[in-house]
Amino acid sequence: MTTNKQILLTVNKVSKHFNDGEVTTQVLNEVELTVYEGEQLAIVGSSGSGKSTLLHVMGTLDTPSNGKVLLQDVDIYQLSSAKQAKLRNEDLGFIYQFHHLLPEFTAIENVAMPAFIQGKNKQQTLDKAQGLLERVGLGHRLNHTPAQLSGGERQRVAIARALINNPKLVLADEPTGNLDATSAETVYELIKELAQQFNTAFVVVTHDHKLATKMDRQVTMKDGVLQNRVNQSHE
Repeated sequence: MTTNKQILLTVNKVSKHFNDGEVTTQVLNEVELTVYEGEQLAIVGSSGSGKSTLLHVMGTLDTPSNGKVLLQDVDIYQLSSAKQAKLRNEDLGFIYQFHHLLPEFTAIENVAMPAFIQGKNKQQTLDKAQGLLERVGLGHRLNHTPAQLSGGERQRVAIARALINNPKLVLADEPTGNLDATSAETVYELIKELAQQFNTAFVVVTHDHKLATKMDRQVTMKDGVLQNRVNQSHE
C-alpha cells in the first residue's frame, strides 16, 4: 500500500499463547501490521480468531509472548509499567462494546476523567469535554448520568472520552456491538469524521461488516493469523 501518511504503530511478528497445564493455546501467530497516522483500520474475523487479543496487545493491556509493538519507533513493551500507564493515558484512547462509563458521574465528568487523572486544569478540561460532547451531538446531555442516556448516547460519550487527551491512536473493540442500526450508523460516521478532524488513527475490531467497509482499510484475522488483507481507499 502506498500512502502519504507517516507510520504510527508497527506490530512486528507478535505471537501470544496461553499455557494451561500441558496444553498450549496459540492465540496470535507472528502477526505483522502497520497502522498509519489518521487512518481508520478495521480488523474483522469470527469470535475466537484473536482480534481482540491483538487489540489488547496494541494497547499494552495484554503482553505478547514474542514480538514487538512500536509506537512511533518506541518499543512499548520495553517501557516500565508506569510509563505504559502514562502512554495509555496520553497517547491511546479506548472504546469498548460496553461503554464502561462511571455511573455516578455525569456525561461531561466521564469525558473529562482521563484529563483529570493527568492533572490538567479543571475548567479548561470541562470546556474541552463540553466541546467534544457537542461535537458528538450531546451538548444537551452534559449533566445526565449514564442511566439517563440511551445506549447510542452512552457510546458517543465513550468516544468523546477517548479523545479528551488528543490521543494518537484510538483502539475500539466492537464499538457498535450493542447498538441498533441507527445508533451504529451514527457511531461509525463519527469515527470517520473525528479521525479526519483530529488526525487520530482508529483501529476497530468488529463483526459488523457494514462498519468495516466504511473504514479506509480492512484486515481479516483467522486462527491468530492476519490474512485477506483488503485495501480500501487509503492512499
